[in-house]
Amino acid sequence: MTNLIEKDDLRFFEQTSDKPYDRHIYKLVFNDKYAILDSWEEVQEYWWNNRAIVRPVIEVLDKPKKKSKGFK
Repeated sequence: MTNLIEKDDLRFFEQTSDKPYDRHIYKLVFNDKYAILDSWEEVQEYWWNNRAIVRPVIEVLDKPKKKSKGFK
């Protein structure tokens, strides 16, 4: 039987939102080039389809802040 983590345990995680999580972009670094992907789903798809050929290093980057077009 599997013991579950109690809610007062620091390892406990609970989903707090169903909204898409999009605060990061992902940089796949190869030997001499790189690619930027906009979602974790794209990273997973790339890895799954190319895992036997090449395994890049994946860097997680903060998304750049959008500049407002209003007054300064």
